[in-house]
Amino acid sequence: MQLHNCGAIWIKSVPVHEVCKGKTVWQGDVEVYDLSGHPKAKRCYGWTFGEPEEFITILELPPVTDAQSAVKVGVSYQIKKLRAKK
Repeated sequence: MQLHNCGAIWIKSVPVHEVCKGKTVWQGDVEVYDLSGHPKAKRCYGWTFGEPEEFITILELPPVTDAQSAVKVGVSYQIKKLRAKK
């Protein structure tokens, strides 16, 4: 995985539906990868988000423990980034 300077092996796709205040903020499949050679993380999660579409990757480091929590962290970051542009 070039972004995190380590090896990656795709494991599976996990469907995730993230809701905030009763509204869907993201829904789709999260790709799960096992990592080799990363100094801290053993796993990484990836998916696309936004318009134009971006590929998001989140390492499995606290508070991220699974695909759902990775999406929570990633979507929160993207929302903060969009608000900062305004």
